Amino acid sequence: MVEPGSEVLCLGETMSLVSPASPVPLEEAPVFTLSAAGAESNVAIHLAALGHRVSWASRVGDDPLGRRVVAAIAAAGVDTSLVEVRSDAPTGVYFKDPGPRGTRVHYYRAGSAASTMDEGFLPDDRADAPRLLHLSGITPALSARCDRLVRHLLTRPRRARVSFDVNYRPALWPVEQAGPVLRELAQLADLVFVGLDEAHALWGVRAPEDVRQVLGRPDVVVVKDGANAAHAFGAEAVTVPAPKVDVVEPVGAGDAFAAGFLSGVLRGDGTVRCLRLGHVLAAHSLLSTEDHTPAPDAADLERWLGCDDLAWGGLSFGAR
Repeated sequence: MVEPGSEVLCLGETMSLVSPASPVPLEEAPVFTLSAAGAESNVAIHLAALGHRVSWASRVGDDPLGRRVVAAIAAAGVDTSLVEVRSDAPTGVYFKDPGPRGTRVHYYRAGSAASTMDEGFLPDDRADAPRLLHLSGITPALSARCDRLVRHLLTRPRRARVSFDVNYRPALWPVEQAGPVLRELAQLADLVFVGLDEAHALWGVRAPEDVRQVLGRPDVVVVKDGANAAHAFGAEAVTVPAPKVDVVEPVGAGDAFAAGFLSGVLRGDGTVRCLRLGHVLAAHSLLSTEDHTPAPDAADLERWLGCDDLAWGGLSFGAR
């Protein structure tokens, strides 16, 4: 069962991640690291590091990679009791390929254990146990079964609020297919995260305000505009500029941002503070090749979140 009192349940596939030990192209790397990475479990790990009670639900294969994935996420303080093990399907794997034009990823996840999840995977009482259920647009792209699962969780009567990170992955499905599906699913959520670049690719919009016009039903829509700013559209529109960051690698920063914003929501913070917390966690993620970076020191975090607008505008994070 979900850990009693869990605040958040994150649902989605986590794969084994193979990365060069240093930021060099995959075909040239002599040494590799093996870790666990998935958008939803990344959010869960960041939330746990901030002191939240959080659970992760998924399926993995009955194989060494699946056991490593579950052990790694559990070791980060996330409840994994809703993870099912399948003997008839493997754990997915993906590779990071750093290069001068950015990091590419290579997926080997077709037919994975997680892709077998369907609308019967998570009973309604388990889905409603936490205050917040977090989903992403990656899951419906995995299979027709997974699409049915996400639609069920978004359309059924529910008590838990649902957050949905659009998380468009071109490697999983073409934009012509993904655009209308992701808009439909996002419209059913209570809180939505989307990058402005994603929204442009999916729906042809160019400005944050245009995204709100496309996604008019959710209570809150958060639009991330890369290194420029993040915008939250709810009862009012709020914009917080992004701090300056010496970027080491961008993969995983969106998950860190979502976790920071959700942490603020769970604590009852105002929108500006939620956006700032998202920015700070994303900045720390950008400073590392790892998807899971240690949480900032509590005193530093409070100082950054509480500074005035002028000090925030001058905030910068250097590479470690």
